[in-house]
Amino acid sequence: MLSCGCLSTTTIPEHMDRLRIDKWLWAARFFKTRSLAADEIGKNRVQVNGDIAKASREVKPGDTVAIRLGALTRTVTVRGLSGQRGPAPVAQQLYQETPESIAAQAEMREQRRMGSEPALAIEQGRPTKRDRRELDGAARHAEWDSRWSASIDPDESER
Repeated sequence: MLSCGCLSTTTIPEHMDRLRIDKWLWAARFFKTRSLAADEIGKNRVQVNGDIAKASREVKPGDTVAIRLGALTRTVTVRGLSGQRGPAPVAQQLYQETPESIAAQAEMREQRRMGSEPALAIEQGRPTKRDRRELDGAARHAEWDSRWSASIDPDESER
C-alpha cells in the first residue's frame, strides 16, 4: 500500500485497502489516543474529502483529510495506512501535508512569534512591585497625612 517501503508488511497487511479514520488519525500521531481522535471527529473537527467525517468513516490512500487543531486547520493527503501506532518518523510517512497547510502553519508560527507579550496587555489585575511602590508613594504624599493628623485645625481652635 505504501510506496516508500518504510513500513513492513506486518504493519500493513496486503488486504488492507481501507482503515477507520479514528484509527488512522491515532496511528498517524495526530492524537494521543484513539478515543481523543473519536471525540474530535464527533465535534466535527475532521473532514474527509470535504465531507464531515464520522469515526467509522474509512479512508484510503489518496483521500484528503482536514483536521482542525485549535485555530489551525491541517490538510493532509493520505499516503498509507497503518493499524498500529509506530514511531514518529514512520507515522509521518502515512501522510503528506499540502503546501497550503504548511504555509498556514508557518504563518501561525510567525504570528505567535511576533505577537505581543500577554502580560503587557493586562491593564488591571494584581499590581507589580513597581506599581505597588508608586501606589504607596502616592498615598504617603497625598492629603491623607494632613487630613488625618492629630493636630487641631486652626479654625476649630478659634471656636
